[in-house]
Amino acid sequence: MSELLDLHGQAMQEFDRRVHAIRPGQWPDPTPCISWDVRDLVDHIVGEQLWVPYLLSGGRIEDAGDDFADDPLGEDPISAWEVSARDARAAWLRPGATERTVHLSFGDVPGSVYLWQMTFDLAVHAWDLGRGIGEDETLDTRLSETLLDWWQDQGISGGPMFADPVPVGETADAQSRLLASTGRRP
Repeated sequence: MSELLDLHGQAMQEFDRRVHAIRPGQWPDPTPCISWDVRDLVDHIVGEQLWVPYLLSGGRIEDAGDDFADDPLGEDPISAWEVSARDARAAWLRPGATERTVHLSFGDVPGSVYLWQMTFDLAVHAWDLGRGIGEDETLDTRLSETLLDWWQDQGISGGPMFADPVPVGETADAQSRLLASTGRRP
């Protein structure tokens, strides 16, 4: 599990680098996530990070009430990201976090499954954010390769979370194939 935790750390760094590159006037700019601007995208990721400590401690979504309903970005979106990322990462690094049963909206899963999902989401949305703000879109090669392998093993194609895959050339790198598998046009 230490390799997966390392990948998660890398995905967080990818997203963090891009959050810190957002210029003040870019928050309403569009992203590849069709219904999300830059602020919405960061809001989504911050919201996900806020859930991590709660869910890893055994919390259930249906018992949370309105605890996670407010605008998590507030007046200082970058600080909101930093705090939520720090707290989520600390929760993942606690002994046994990846072996715990996590109660997600679609059912109970091992913490390792949840960690794969969170790592995937951070990495793909790091690319979205880079594209949305006109910054570097290149993801770590090992991160892209490993997430592509995991994604292909899941056998997911399109659906409610992602657009249908788009074709890429046979010589496309892992990042391009990963992104194309989620309907993005690298």
